[in-house]
Amino acid sequence: MPERQPRLVMENIVKEFPGVRALSNVQLSLYPGEVHALMGENGAGKSTLIKVLTGVYSIDNGSVVLDGKTVHIKNPQDAQEKGISTVYQEVNLCTNLSVTENIFIGREIKKHGRLAWKEMHKRAEALLASLQLKIDVTKLLSSYSVAIQQMVAIARALNVSAQILILDEPTSSLDRDEVKQLFSVIRKLKKDGLAIVFVSHFLDQIYEITDRLTVLRNGEWIGEYMTEELDRVDLVSKMIGKELQELEAVTKNVSHESAERETFLTADQVGLKGKIHPFNFDLKKGEIVGFAGLLGSGRTEIARLLFGADKADQGTIKIKGEKLNFSSPRQAIVNNIGFCSEDRKAEGIIPELTVRENIILAIQSVNGWFRYISKTKQTKIADEYIELLNISPANPEQLIKNLSGGNQQKVMLARWLVTDPELLILDEPTRGIDIGAKTEIMKLMTELSQKNKAILFISSELEEILRTSHRIAVLRDRKKVSEYQNQKGLTQQELMKEMAGGM
Repeated sequence: MPERQPRLVMENIVKEFPGVRALSNVQLSLYPGEVHALMGENGAGKSTLIKVLTGVYSIDNGSVVLDGKTVHIKNPQDAQEKGISTVYQEVNLCTNLSVTENIFIGREIKKHGRLAWKEMHKRAEALLASLQLKIDVTKLLSSYSVAIQQMVAIARALNVSAQILILDEPTSSLDRDEVKQLFSVIRKLKKDGLAIVFVSHFLDQIYEITDRLTVLRNGEWIGEYMTEELDRVDLVSKMIGKELQELEAVTKNVSHESAERETFLTADQVGLKGKIHPFNFDLKKGEIVGFAGLLGSGRTEIARLLFGADKADQGTIKIKGEKLNFSSPRQAIVNNIGFCSEDRKAEGIIPELTVRENIILAIQSVNGWFRYISKTKQTKIADEYIELLNISPANPEQLIKNLSGGNQQKVMLARWLVTDPELLILDEPTRGIDIGAKTEIMKLMTELSQKNKAILFISSELEEILRTSHRIAVLRDRKKVSEYQNQKGLTQQELMKEMAGGM
């Protein structure tokens, strides 16, 4: 790459929280006209470093130099005024406002003391057009899918004179075509001279779109590398601090052999108008069934029906042969079904509660709120599952909002494991978390199936589906279109062909 001055240099950054040193002498340098990957496990310090750069957190030590001048970033607004714009992993927009209002909130255009709606609508449409997205910008954001909401968040970030653009897991809710569109936009912005920070757990995307990468581990700087000069095995080893035997061990531990098992759940022509076409489905004890499909294919819709989060308007659901159509999640919980939602922020964690309090929520619900579990027993339960799932930091009184995404996901798993469920529905449990945490979760799934637990596993990663599942159901356009025994020889290509409609 040609010699040029960095746009940003962060040196010896230290950030501490009570009982936790989140960043220890971390470095980061960004150059104009490049895409820089920030890599590391959940808990490595990526999110903390981003929040330091964007003024959410103040630094305890170190320096930030922007365009050759030492700066102190006081708050997120100050960061934006300095040309630093961010799109976070979990979209944080106002769904009760229109698309235009979300893009311009806090920086509305006014003429003669009034909001210039016509001009704002026009600019919003132009911004989204640059992302190859054409929608009605006057409609409420809530009327659009999570994928479109993600694109709106990116458009909002571009609606400033940004010199540095931070994309924190921007593709987690996008399908392949949308990722391609986003990458086209990123390349254009790179050509225009922006310095872009790209955070993703998809290695294919890292190697496709980034020029350099910085690796963090346990809050420490491991190194900075040219992406094309660091092979994937070395990158993963640097991120997790160990070799890949554990990943390989997952594959070796999973048996895909069919066996006679007791049927736990049967769905017969179950459907919900506008959500999912009628489907047939069964799940046996000790079996992991994977759901493969593109975004919007109907995977989550089926999971929500089986858990009672949505109520089917046709068909029957049987548990151990008994007809039990659930009208609420509590009915499902009482019948030994647990559900980890893909949206851990909105439907999973209670951010202002501790790890202990989050873990005991489901078991307290089963017991009834008038049969209070003593704090001593709560702590004992929490400690047991913190150790079992290797939750870090191992402090049951830590607020869950201060944990990394991967550790929050483990707390959600702990919540349901405490109830000893016979069926565990896992909707994208490994999305947006690091390779080490993914390995632990997949190992746990295997162990639970060996203990005769039934597991419904939804994942956008076909490799994970193939690695762990005994059977695989393929969904397309809100329909269950096929089902496979996961026998030797079944490939990602076969599944993708079915997901795409045989094209």
